[in-house]
Amino acid sequence: MALPKRRHSHSRKNKRRANWRVRPPNLVRCADCRALRLPHRACPACGNYAGVNVVTVKARVHRGRSQ
Repeated sequence: MALPKRRHSHSRKNKRRANWRVRPPNLVRCADCRALRLPHRACPACGNYAGVNVVTVKARVHRGRSQ
């Protein structure tokens, strides 16, 4: 079995490993509430998936400055 004659440097190894891109998540609009959500998952805003309510969503509490 063939073996490398010389060791690869750290920079050469790191350059090889650096060639991937981080992509933003693919978001789609919910058919019911039009909020952005991940595909193939229940909507975090209304709890619907494929037109069926599958998750009960509590009312969101606004955590801002008290006025």
